[in-house]
Amino acid sequence: MSVLWTARDAKLATGGSGPDGWEATGVAIDSRQVQAGDLFIALIGPTHDGHDHVAAALNAGAAAAMVSRVPDGLASDARLMVVGDAQAGLEALAQAARARFQGKVIALTGSVGKTGSKEMLRLVLSAQGKTAATVGNLNNHIGAPLTLARLPQDADYAVLELGMNHPGEIRPLARLAKPHVALITRIAPAHTEFFSSLDEVAAAKAEIFEGLLPGGTAIVNADDGFAEALAKAARLAGASQVLSFGESGDADARLLDLALAPCGSDIEVLLKGRWFAYHVGVAGQHWAMNSLGVLVAAASAGADPVQAAETLTDVRAPAGRGATEALALPQGPITLIDESYNASPAAMRAAFAVLTAHQPGAGGRRLAVLGDMLELGENAPREHQELGEALAELPVDQVFAAGSEMQALVEALRAEQQAGYAADTQALAEQVLPALQSGDVVLVKGSLGIGMARIMSALRDAAAGAGAPKEQ
Repeated sequence: MSVLWTARDAKLATGGSGPDGWEATGVAIDSRQVQAGDLFIALIGPTHDGHDHVAAALNAGAAAAMVSRVPDGLASDARLMVVGDAQAGLEALAQAARARFQGKVIALTGSVGKTGSKEMLRLVLSAQGKTAATVGNLNNHIGAPLTLARLPQDADYAVLELGMNHPGEIRPLARLAKPHVALITRIAPAHTEFFSSLDEVAAAKAEIFEGLLPGGTAIVNADDGFAEALAKAARLAGASQVLSFGESGDADARLLDLALAPCGSDIEVLLKGRWFAYHVGVAGQHWAMNSLGVLVAAASAGADPVQAAETLTDVRAPAGRGATEALALPQGPITLIDESYNASPAAMRAAFAVLTAHQPGAGGRRLAVLGDMLELGENAPREHQELGEALAELPVDQVFAAGSEMQALVEALRAEQQAGYAADTQALAEQVLPALQSGDVVLVKGSLGIGMARIMSALRDAAAGAGAPKEQ
């Protein structure tokens, strides 16, 4: 692996002090994930202090550790770089990494679709050049600078996902990232607990444009009702051009035709007057629509959009975000749609569309196993009720639900859909497993904090004796 940070460069970037001679090929903040050659950064969090794990990181092969104090019990020759504050040191590394980077940077945010769009961009750009991207959902005040600190100097592209729960959180991340291209996937009810309206959410997401480099491009969703406000914010922030994607007739990437199927979507698009067709390898209209924004972003960063579109046939949903598995349970095979990572009203509706597109096997049914949508604030009861009303109109045979907010959804269902309810996901799993039949298609979706992973684990454990899951 190539050297990412020398002791000299890291000390120049952070103002740190310590021995010379070490070279780091990576950056880590979790001692359990340290790889040989990493620079370990001892961050101090609300419940954990990285300084307690410096010895473990060095023993695991870390090249050095960035610390704000020297931990007790270390050897006198321990490779430590001492800084005033480890978080500030991480941000200083990020700033230095961004300053020396010569490739194109794409930053993206949105209420929904961030991670999927990031993964599509990573895939299509990797086919055209060396590409670095946010790992998982490391998109906050720690994850974003960590991604930049890990940025290889010789990469052609960098894709950064930026997230937030409060106003003002994206602004410093965007100014640190200094993107050439900034994309907002969509504005929708999600993580709205600390916002009084979607207008406030849109304004907070628009902070991403404040980091754009001179000559930068802003990309907005033409169909979600906030395109005009976001475009105005982008221009005020100095964007040289504002592009859009969607079904709208004046969108720069305009959807002409969409054929949805359980294994993906066939799409026809007009991109700045250029027609072409392609296939997205993940089911769901939301994936199809987000792919339009991905193509605009890739083209704006200098990539070939036609080649990018062709690459989208290979996209796969990240774990917990729409991946489909065939599970062999004792009662027979089922199809499992894993949407267990998170949930919002818009994402729930998109997942329902994927569920209804699947045809159950012989004797099978469509089942939804749902958990609370969190961080919706005072709108939570209404949002859950409206989701139940929408489900009542769909060909979904049975619904199992967990969490206090889900009571409003259950009450809005048709009586025959109300298959089971529990206060927590562990108890719900005990209801779901014996109710399954051969040929069922099962959607599992809920917010991360409600613990839908317990249901996924229960289903996979039940299938363990009948063979490993097969990814479709």
